[in-house]
Amino acid sequence: MVAGREGLAQPGRWVVKIGSALLTNDGQGLDLTAIGHWVDQVAQLRKQGVEVVLVSSGSIAAGMQRLGWSDRPTEVHRQQAAAAVGQMGLVQAYESSFARHGLHTAQVLLTHDDLSNRKRYLNARSALSTLIELGVIAVVNENDTVVTSEIRFGDNDTLGALVANAIEADALILLTDQSGLYESDPRNNPGAPFVHEARAEDDRLISMAGGGGKLGRGGMATKVRAARLAARSGAQTVIASGREQNVLLRLAAGEQLGTLLVPEKEPVAARKQWIAGHLQARGSLVLDAGAVRALVSGGKSLLPAGVVSVSGEFSRGEMVLMLDEAGAIVARGLVNYGIEDARRIIGFPSAEIVGRLGFMGEPELVHRDNLVLA
Repeated sequence: MVAGREGLAQPGRWVVKIGSALLTNDGQGLDLTAIGHWVDQVAQLRKQGVEVVLVSSGSIAAGMQRLGWSDRPTEVHRQQAAAAVGQMGLVQAYESSFARHGLHTAQVLLTHDDLSNRKRYLNARSALSTLIELGVIAVVNENDTVVTSEIRFGDNDTLGALVANAIEADALILLTDQSGLYESDPRNNPGAPFVHEARAEDDRLISMAGGGGKLGRGGMATKVRAARLAARSGAQTVIASGREQNVLLRLAAGEQLGTLLVPEKEPVAARKQWIAGHLQARGSLVLDAGAVRALVSGGKSLLPAGVVSVSGEFSRGEMVLMLDEAGAIVARGLVNYGIEDARRIIGFPSAEIVGRLGFMGEPELVHRDNLVLA
């Protein structure tokens, strides 16, 4: 797919994420009229050759309204209860709306564990790809009913980006109640310049982004981070107002709406996309300056000799963070040794692994094919 606005005007594969404030009309209950309008647009996109997967927030917010709660609960078990109540109405709304167009829908509920475990990740990717091939509209949401604070994505923007990675989408469309990204908060600076287009990897974007609203967990900062994550698989991201009339169709016509964040680099290999999106680290390795240079500048694997210390509770094959001695994240990757074995070999040459452990699994602590630079 061609990058830029003209690329959006071509047939392709989109992940469209709709935020809680839009779906519930700022907490007043599910906005069935608005849902119907987005569904109409998705149906038209299908006719134009665009494959669409929806990532839908709104289950907790919808449940709050049904239960008569005005404030989002902080306790996980009450959030789970609200999600269970709200998910019923949310799915019914999508199913009935798409049925008007003769389109079938499928509910796909995911937790971070589903995308952190390589086998379950591949199963999820296969299921989503099959639904697309069958012409079914997948409606994806975080499984808030069973998820805990330790394993949640944190926001559906991140979930949308990981889904975009998994199905190799051309575009991630983040529909929100804001027009897009400004260089500073327009609520405090009404004259703040609007960002029409930027590189997704531009570090300045995070400082431009603000916080989230009371209904959802995501804010503009999470959308910027999601765009960076989506860019790893070559997807461009649009942050746009879902309240713009026919916003999806106008984007597909190449109209300049919202903020377009384009990938700067070539897409990362599928396995490394998964590692990059594997957000739950089991431990960390602190590297000396030479090891940092070898990873960052030399494209090398991480050898035990370059590791100063280890921490956490990890087994072989689990994801760890690699830090410099100042504590900054250098890379993340899949470790070849559990923590007890790692403690016994760090700081020593690979040739001494057998003598220290009685065996050698791999000469590297983390192989370059299994690590992604931060």
